[in-house]
Amino acid sequence: MGGGTSTAAEAARRVEGGTVWGLTVEHRTDPLGVDVGRPRFGWRMRSAARGRSQGAYQILVASSPDKLTAAHADVWNSGRVASPDSVAVRYAGKPLHASSRYHWTVTVWDAEGRPVGTASPAFFETGLMSTDGVGGWEGAQWIGMKGKTPNSAGAPMLRKEAALKNRPRVREARLYVSALGVYEAHVNGHHLTVPQDGGTTTELLPPGWTNYDARVNYLAYDVTDLMTREADVTLAVVLGNGWYNGRVSDGSTYYSKDGNALAVKAKLLIRYADGTSQTVVTAPDGGWKATDTGPYRADDIYDGQTYDARMELPGWTAHGFDDSAWSDVERVAFEDKYPDVQLLAYPGETARLMSKWDRRPESITVATGVTGQDGSPGGRGRIVVDPARTVTDPAKAASAPVTIGSGETAVFDLGQNMVGVARYRLRGPAGARVELRFGEMLNDDSAGADGPEGSVYRANLRSAKATSTYVLKGDRHGETHQDSLTFYGFRYVSVTATETVTITGLTGKVATSAIRETGTVTTDDPDINKLAENIRWGQRGNYLWVPTDCPQRDERLGWTGDTQVFAKTGLYNADAGVFLSHFQDTVVDSAVIYGADKAQFTGVAPGGRYNFPGGGSGWADAGVIVPWTVWQMTGDATVVRDNWPAMTRYLDWIRQQTGDTYAGQGSLTGDWLAPQKTSAQLMSDVYYGYVARLMAQMAHAIGRTAEGDAYDRLFGRIKQAFITKYLSTEGGRVTVKSSLGEASPIEPGADPNEKTEDNSQSALLWVLKLGFYETEAQRRTLIGLLADNIGNDEAYKAAHPNSTRIKYAENTLSVGFLGVNVLAPVLTEEGRADLAYKLLHQDALPSWLYSVRNGATTVWERWNSYSEDAGFGPVSMNSFNHYAYGAIMEWMYAYMAGIARDPDSPGFKRFLLQPHIDPTGRITRVSGSYESPYGEIRSGWKVEDGGGALVYEAVVPANSEATLRLPATSADAVREGRTPLTRAEGVRFLGHADGVASYRIPSGRYHLTARLH
Repeated sequence: MGGGTSTAAEAARRVEGGTVWGLTVEHRTDPLGVDVGRPRFGWRMRSAARGRSQGAYQILVASSPDKLTAAHADVWNSGRVASPDSVAVRYAGKPLHASSRYHWTVTVWDAEGRPVGTASPAFFETGLMSTDGVGGWEGAQWIGMKGKTPNSAGAPMLRKEAALKNRPRVREARLYVSALGVYEAHVNGHHLTVPQDGGTTTELLPPGWTNYDARVNYLAYDVTDLMTREADVTLAVVLGNGWYNGRVSDGSTYYSKDGNALAVKAKLLIRYADGTSQTVVTAPDGGWKATDTGPYRADDIYDGQTYDARMELPGWTAHGFDDSAWSDVERVAFEDKYPDVQLLAYPGETARLMSKWDRRPESITVATGVTGQDGSPGGRGRIVVDPARTVTDPAKAASAPVTIGSGETAVFDLGQNMVGVARYRLRGPAGARVELRFGEMLNDDSAGADGPEGSVYRANLRSAKATSTYVLKGDRHGETHQDSLTFYGFRYVSVTATETVTITGLTGKVATSAIRETGTVTTDDPDINKLAENIRWGQRGNYLWVPTDCPQRDERLGWTGDTQVFAKTGLYNADAGVFLSHFQDTVVDSAVIYGADKAQFTGVAPGGRYNFPGGGSGWADAGVIVPWTVWQMTGDATVVRDNWPAMTRYLDWIRQQTGDTYAGQGSLTGDWLAPQKTSAQLMSDVYYGYVARLMAQMAHAIGRTAEGDAYDRLFGRIKQAFITKYLSTEGGRVTVKSSLGEASPIEPGADPNEKTEDNSQSALLWVLKLGFYETEAQRRTLIGLLADNIGNDEAYKAAHPNSTRIKYAENTLSVGFLGVNVLAPVLTEEGRADLAYKLLHQDALPSWLYSVRNGATTVWERWNSYSEDAGFGPVSMNSFNHYAYGAIMEWMYAYMAGIARDPDSPGFKRFLLQPHIDPTGRITRVSGSYESPYGEIRSGWKVEDGGGALVYEAVVPANSEATLRLPATSADAVREGRTPLTRAEGVRFLGHADGVASYRIPSGRYHLTARLH
């Protein structure tokens, strides 16, 4: 983890305009805390020339920048290696030392042996290079406040001052810190920051969430700039409950009803210019002091935070503070309870506050009471608005001061459902108590509302209090606060106070781990653009240390089904390969701790809250699907190799459960929240086939040929068993018997009278995706059945009077969580892109645009989370920020824009450009970009000449190539300028069929035209 301004400045100075650029170690730029002995190197090449690819490279690693020459590289000189590889190239030099900075560069030659260039030097820095929590920590121990009763009021605040031995000559300083709980850390009075977007920002809730009885993460910070002008050093830490000691950890093996003692473990390493060094560590006898009498009175992930500014201790994070009355600290015996726990450097980008996405109020409404209860259907009435203090102009609302008194409420609308904390400025008397309550929607007068019209709806938070409480100290100049020990999912903030206060400058501070976005898709259809934006905001909010299902209610868990369904979209949108690989480590830990027979992957990771035992298909399968997806999108098979033992253990376990029936393990969740019900066992059986097929692909890719062949055979047997059980041809009619068995028995809000149906959308989609049929004639029939189900016209409804489809409009989807990511891709692959586009444009229930039409700014958990007719969805489970259904964006990248991976060439070394024009004519222009491991891929098209001509632009990065599939009347109808593309240099014509011309094209920029009819 990077930290400190010197790192930021160094990164900002680097010129990225060279021909070899984008240097990464462990998939990060200039990382601190690299804890692996053989890190992975990556780089990109840039060339204006068409068709240029890498033929060789030479990596140099040295202990200082001035030694980065072939003659002087004192750590590693790879020599000239004939290879096109530029992704995940393994270090093979001298053993790396802990807490050491290494400088490196790479020189590249092209396939003809000509020099491409040498990259500007980059660096990486190792962490403590140990996992036992002892090696490298120099005696640092877990410490907490002595005598502190867990769960008692007041967050522990710990501090220590130490004299610098060699004051003016600090060369570098690093702080390594972890917590049982979460921390807010300070050095010499400065809150720790990390580099971001050319400046710095703070993290939210480091060091994140794990299975604490298996692994704990620490972070590394460059704190050199905070040390160089000081005679002493002061370390100060606030500890919060986080995921370790809050309600969110209920049900986990590390949970204690009486509470867990919060603790910090830290090591400050100072190196002086004369070669000497000094360390300051956490130890019970090292002069550390602690108190819980500060302003941090209460904190919980679900419930929020209470901060009493009257109890602030000015100067406590800096030198000279009198802590003589504070308590001592004591060792927290964590290792005694969990002797096998690993303490590891966090390998990815942390969750941090991203100022570029801050949200300011678009309106502020002041309510003085409630009226109209007698005349409203629910008896809740509506708020009484004070027009004099209400601000509806967004430009004014962004900074308007608002004064409210006791009994009044100010509702701030930030215009965007987001995740993070609120920052606000207050002025008022000492002791005034201000409460900020967070919510995603406003109440109207419909069913399910939980308050008067215009108030903030909070019923869907269930038991989560989600409240930020601030007690003023009475500073006449005003006082500013933002919570640091919790987070919220919200669009609206409802503010009340016990006395008259003025609120100014309330800002939604966005927190996310998806800090580097890598892809965009835009169209000339504003609704589709809004859908894409909503999906992106849902990912920002739910990629927070772990990929969660929702960020607002008393859940916020790493549901594995949601994760695997959205993973491909998530990896298009953001640089999330390390994030998901780290989550996979947690998934494997959870299998051992919570999974059946220590082999079954779980429905939730980490922790045990809601971690249901029993059938896990679609959720547990994330343990196979996530590694496969990361490998396919990044081209780095490390995640496959590392997880191979756990994945094979899982497949073996399923086989042990079901034997030669070749049935899946069963599924409690099934096709979750689908409007049309499918047998949960059928969904389990197709997922068993799916993961068997993925295992075969991965085995062959990592050289496990015999195992790959075995998984191929397993897939064949699953397929045959499925066909025998579910594919009926009685009476000459093909039927997928998806009514064989019940749907999810645990789905909240489901209609108990709703039965599973044959030929359901999700069943037909998976049968087509996996090829679970015997003849081409059957395939064509299955496509027809799917088209009829989606079309849902009067004739279809008349023929299926008992189907749930009769409730819905024509051209609607009817899938749940396990059908949503395969729907449009399967339709398109089967030649029905027209139906995929009709579904994309649909705004009647159930559809993607239904929520957009109803004002959504993120994706909802249910297709009908809210409607004007029916009101709010089932309060037992209804989130307005749930990204699972946002998996449609994978199709928008891969088929609409046409930037698709080639499954035989993971990581976009070779990829597909396959734009699909909108047959409905509603979209006539699409622009897509994706920053692949080789550089930015672009694919954009527009239809002209009344639909008769296509203008297409593409960029294929250097050191990669593409298979282009472009709609055209003939091969010669595709032209670059006046020249047929078939005659362009380096282009290989592959054929023309079904109105599509195919080519293999080398790297470069392309501006093409094609006749469509």
